[in-house]
Amino acid sequence: QLEVVESGGGLVQPGGSLRLSCVASGFSLNTYAIGWFRQAPGIPREGVSCISSSGDITDGVNSLKGRVTISRDSAKNTVYLQMNNLKPEDTGVYYCARARGSQFRFCVPGASVASWGRGTLVTVSS
Repeated sequence: QLEVVESGGGLVQPGGSLRLSCVASGFSLNTYAIGWFRQAPGIPREGVSCISSSGDITDGVNSLKGRVTISRDSAKNTVYLQMNNLKPEDTGVYYCARARGSQFRFCVPGASVASWGRGTLVTVSS
């Protein structure tokens, strides 16, 4: 079974950092692209950052540019999302997703996504 499982969410103060992890099982990161997406209350799910099977990165929403870094460890079959200088508006559920192919042409939720993880909650609050 091809699946992804997220972890690493939690409560963090504004200006703080978190590193989310996405562990893939049943497939290799060298075969499928992985994307990080988030859903804030009352806002449609949006792309954060995506990484292709060859390691190319596609940015998601502009509001996160410069504050997030996606990376992967092929040996651990894990993709990470490092988030810095977090803001209250970054609060939401962060999802990891496997693409249908080797890349996300655009880092947006939609037909390119083959499967979703259950998500991990990030709360930015003082």
